[in-house]
Amino acid sequence: MKYIGAHVSASGGVFNAPLNAKEIGAKAFALFTKNQRQWVAKSLDDETIAKFKENLEISGILPKYVLPHDSYLINLGHPELEKREKSLEAFIDEVKRCDQLGLDKLNFHPGSHLKQISEEECLENIAESINKTIEQTKNVKLVIENTAGQGSNLGYKLEHLGYLVKNCVDSNRIGVCLDTCHFFTSGYDIRDEKTYDESMKKFDTIVGFEFLAGMHLNDSKPDLGSRVDRHDSIGEGKIGLEAFKLIMNDERIDEIPMILETPNSDIWSQEIELLYSLIKN
Repeated sequence: MKYIGAHVSASGGVFNAPLNAKEIGAKAFALFTKNQRQWVAKSLDDETIAKFKENLEISGILPKYVLPHDSYLINLGHPELEKREKSLEAFIDEVKRCDQLGLDKLNFHPGSHLKQISEEECLENIAESINKTIEQTKNVKLVIENTAGQGSNLGYKLEHLGYLVKNCVDSNRIGVCLDTCHFFTSGYDIRDEKTYDESMKKFDTIVGFEFLAGMHLNDSKPDLGSRVDRHDSIGEGKIGLEAFKLIMNDERIDEIPMILETPNSDIWSQEIELLYSLIKN
């Protein structure tokens, strides 16, 4: 079964996110558990945690279909040790926040080499950061998101994701989130059955569907292989509706949170309905 939602606002408190998801008819959702553009946030108090869990129950969405996203400031592959350690500390705090809220996943971008070190060295830094995080936390799966490869961001090649998964000290604590826009603009075509099958076969061979823990469902404004990250509404961009029909009927993509990050939040409820309508009975 498919569980679709969107990255909803947690403005006013994380406890508002489940209600915002319910309002658009979501069966899954993503959120930031703190301000994504600040390093430090106030600790979650008992009242906030209790209210989040209560509202999550009201929403009817199970914790396993919630895919929190970490701060955009974090760079686990930073070439400078001091800045990498600052990122690691912030990342560990975010993992612990998820655990406090009863959530079992945290989605994150791998990291960037900032054109100061090689991709290989940056990947080693990221793998080390992941393993240190696992050693200092519990319960939460670290879910690596593929990227478009804009700037110096790693994660645009399936080989990057495969390396990080294979070098993780605990395979039960690692997963991957596949963003359709990023996948397409990093060079993996999914626009028709033939190209979709070829790209997903590569994903399965290099990473493995057993590690697929979430998806971001976005159409793309830029072209295939452009390495530019600009999302479009479902069926309105360069990917087109056929790819989403194939995804919605792919049984390998069942039982995970599938999150819209499309630009127009006013039509999220319609996009959710559209995606469900693509499922063949």
